[in-house]
Amino acid sequence: MAKAKKQTGRGRKQDRARVAGGQDYEVQYEAKKTRRSASAVKKAVKKVGSSRKKVERKLKRG
Repeated sequence: MAKAKKQTGRGRKQDRARVAGGQDYEVQYEAKKTRRSASAVKKAVKKVGSSRKKVERKLKRG
């Protein structure tokens, strides 16, 4: 029998570093967290990309 691959946390960490603009639950979470509207979050994702840090920075600026 072949040995099972060891699971790492890398995939989960990478997933948390992104905001999926097409996933309503992620958009709602980010909107609630930053106290902005869901449409503002979607616009920010479209403008700066899916990086959570960049999206949050954009939302804080206005």
